[in-house]
Amino acid sequence: MKNYYQRNLPHYQPYCGEFFITFRLANSLPKNILSKLRSEYRQLLKEELPDGTYSVQKKYFAKFDRILDQSKREKSWLKENKIAEIVADKIHDFDQQKYMLICYCIMPNHVHLLFKLPDRDESRSTYPVTNILRLMKGATAREANLKLGRTGSFWQNESYDHLVRNKKERENIIRYILLNPVKAGLVKSWKEWKWTYCKKGFLPIR
Repeated sequence: MKNYYQRNLPHYQPYCGEFFITFRLANSLPKNILSKLRSEYRQLLKEELPDGTYSVQKKYFAKFDRILDQSKREKSWLKENKIAEIVADKIHDFDQQKYMLICYCIMPNHVHLLFKLPDRDESRSTYPVTNILRLMKGATAREANLKLGRTGSFWQNESYDHLVRNKKERENIIRYILLNPVKAGLVKSWKEWKWTYCKKGFLPIR
């Protein structure tokens, strides 16, 4: 199937689609926890009917993201304003160039992003979301490492991407993104978190 590939999670990337993306810092989770999560995911897939795959993926992601929020590892460079600003600037730079930006939240060790792809991709990329993330992560990693005075991997290679199915799901995802800092115990109101954004006309909460 065109616009589809699979690594640890399946990826389906049609043009015109709206995508919920999550990417995280390199080594932000211990390998033993990741191995356990993936094992649980594979087992759930075996137990579910084919039409239950989407439900399994949602369960996997919810648990994965909860563990990220609770992680106390040192890899939390995004909590530094100078580093979060680099990522936010690049996300906005790509708006109207690579996608239409809808919403994002930059957490201490990961990023949630929601955007809509254009009707067609001038680069004719088979996997447009993967290509966008490659460019975004590459540029921000170089600048962030320079600011931090370090070398080596900055982002984890693979990211989570999910094709938004309808308006109701989009609204649920926006709520999830904006409320992530609240659920993680970082702030009491989503408006208090500096590194969140939602495009005018898409905000489902006050």
